[in-house]
Amino acid sequence: MKRTLLIVVGDLDVGGTAQHLTQVLPRLNRDGFQVLVYALTHKGVLAPKLEAAGVPVLEPWGGSVVRRLLPRAVGYALLLPLTAVRLTLLMRRRKPDIAHFFLPMAYLVGGLCALVARVPCRAMSRRNLATYQLKHPLLARLERRLHRHVRMAVGNSKAVVAQLRLEGIPEEKLGLIYNGLDLSAVVTATKKTTRKALLSAYRIGEETLVLILVANLIYYKGHTGLLRALGRVREQLPREWVLLCVGRDDGIGEALAEVARENRLARHVHWLGPRSDVAALLALSDIGLLCSDQEGFSNSLLESMAAGLPMVVTNVGGNAEAVVDGETGFVVPQQDAGRLGGAILRLAGDAALRRRMGQAGQARVARRFTLEACAQAYAGLYERLLADGVAPSRARATRGRPS
Repeated sequence: MKRTLLIVVGDLDVGGTAQHLTQVLPRLNRDGFQVLVYALTHKGVLAPKLEAAGVPVLEPWGGSVVRRLLPRAVGYALLLPLTAVRLTLLMRRRKPDIAHFFLPMAYLVGGLCALVARVPCRAMSRRNLATYQLKHPLLARLERRLHRHVRMAVGNSKAVVAQLRLEGIPEEKLGLIYNGLDLSAVVTATKKTTRKALLSAYRIGEETLVLILVANLIYYKGHTGLLRALGRVREQLPREWVLLCVGRDDGIGEALAEVARENRLARHVHWLGPRSDVAALLALSDIGLLCSDQEGFSNSLLESMAAGLPMVVTNVGGNAEAVVDGETGFVVPQQDAGRLGGAILRLAGDAALRRRMGQAGQARVARRFTLEACAQAYAGLYERLLADGVAPSRARATRGRPS
């Protein structure tokens, strides 16, 4: 008899957490758990991928319709009571052995529903530093009260775990599970064609130095600081270079384009939007960048390293846990345009260094950050929670039986 695992998340639109779940959950669904996903607002574009892998995805009544027809804030206000009612009823009917909440809103709404429905085992995952709490002190206080009722709080970097510790969660309830990458998919995607052919296909010259940043256009992802750093070193870069900015525009695209123009970078910066061919874009690039002002543990960072790119990252969140400074790339202070520009220049002028650091990064991902290790860590966490008697009746019923 499989144990029922209920995952609660805001939605499954393209983003780090959604991509993470679409990779991990099918493995857990095959390996002893009956996994069910509940999306608070609407299923999202990645939901079909999970459903095709045998993982059902539910949403509030009319969630996708409301999302499509109404402004975001209005839709959220309408859906909140509907989602709370449906989620509570779902928990009472399905009686999950474990409910696991990913990201703050899922934790706040799902955690309260789980208390009402008396779900015996509750876990939460935080995947970014909680700077949002500064703007929402009442929600921060509610989150801390919910901490008392979870059996495990999981971070995806040491920095996130340290923050949870400071919020009063005892050591025995803290867990660290790094993101994991499906290396076979990365290798397959990047070996489909040569870099020369890719450059030609994307109309980029063979001698062009290609920088790439994969991050949605959100204020804290550091695009502005990167553009200003590149403006400072523009004259020292090779004559032909481009910066590929891959990611959804969350409302700051026009302002960033203006910053690029102010720094005389407009012809060098390509705003590509969300793409389905990220692996190919990484394969044609020379240097990977992640210049965030806040971060948990970035999937795009691992993907760039797995593609063999030397990285230049800011020292926030888990960036320095992935990138070894001076070995797989450079770690620079956040909002330090001088250090950021200098690190980019150093890599830009030394192809051998780029190659050596890129190879070291590939090896590090294969050694420390695989999808298999990540899925096993989740399975181990859930098995320990059940074995500890969190859900005693179900645990006794399934003990000794094949999953």
